[in-house]
Amino acid sequence: MSIVLGCDVKMSAEEFRLLRDMIHEHCGIRFDDDLKYLVERRLAPRLALHDLGDFTAYHRFLRFSHDREKEMEAAVELLTTNETYFFRENYQLRAFSEEILPELHDRNRSGKRLRIWSAGCSSGEEPYSIAILVLESGLFHGWNVEIFGNDISQKVLALARGGEYASRSFRQTDEDVIRKWFEPCEKGLRVSEKARKLVTFGHLNLLDERRISLVGRVDVIFCRNVLIYFDKQAKLRVLRTFYDRLGRGGYLLLGHSESLMGLTADYELVHLEHDLVYRKPEGGQQHGWSTKIGDAS
Repeated sequence: MSIVLGCDVKMSAEEFRLLRDMIHEHCGIRFDDDLKYLVERRLAPRLALHDLGDFTAYHRFLRFSHDREKEMEAAVELLTTNETYFFRENYQLRAFSEEILPELHDRNRSGKRLRIWSAGCSSGEEPYSIAILVLESGLFHGWNVEIFGNDISQKVLALARGGEYASRSFRQTDEDVIRKWFEPCEKGLRVSEKARKLVTFGHLNLLDERRISLVGRVDVIFCRNVLIYFDKQAKLRVLRTFYDRLGRGGYLLLGHSESLMGLTADYELVHLEHDLVYRKPEGGQQHGWSTKIGDAS
């Protein structure tokens, strides 16, 4: 994490409240009071960039400037942390590979279509891991397979689309997998073209219901270690969106420290051999769906 020198403008408690509430309204991320220093430090360079004297002026800029949408994206970019790697929480991916994928193969056999959404995909390691597991399963040759990754950060999406990664992204990747599904590049390793072809990426705010409507019916949603940054109200909005996007019997895979307890009883808790996951009941209400999941960009 870099620290910008010379940005010594202090943020008052009221300015923090105004900015925090605006960011929360925009994307659902909530900053507690003890994180005021982080918001102050990371946003201070934006004051100098726009020749603003204090954070009150910056709040007005975010609310009324003709560049407010672009500036809000820049602010969220600075305030979010993106840290991931290939095959993270491998026990859950084992459940996905060995138990969920065979079930989906049998369920979708007639239409030969498989759609998976990686919500909050960061720099792309998760959707590419999913693509490799789908290919490794050998179950979906000749199928229409779509894996869609979204994030609110344009910066990490650019990295994801490039498909090139340094050594830190491979801390839990077997050498055999690296040899089979990656090739050397200047940065380190590039995801093979066969895996990259299954994945598309789009810029998407999980609270933007209009743009979320572009995400069609999916069989599995991965949303791991994303909801921990949202308050209860925002979590419920996202979970309702996921419920609407999942087909009957579709799976929701959260991070190992995340639970729906105390939030919603709409999903079933399923005890698989390798993990506990959530599922939309077979009798869940079905809505109209879009036919394509990679249209958000």
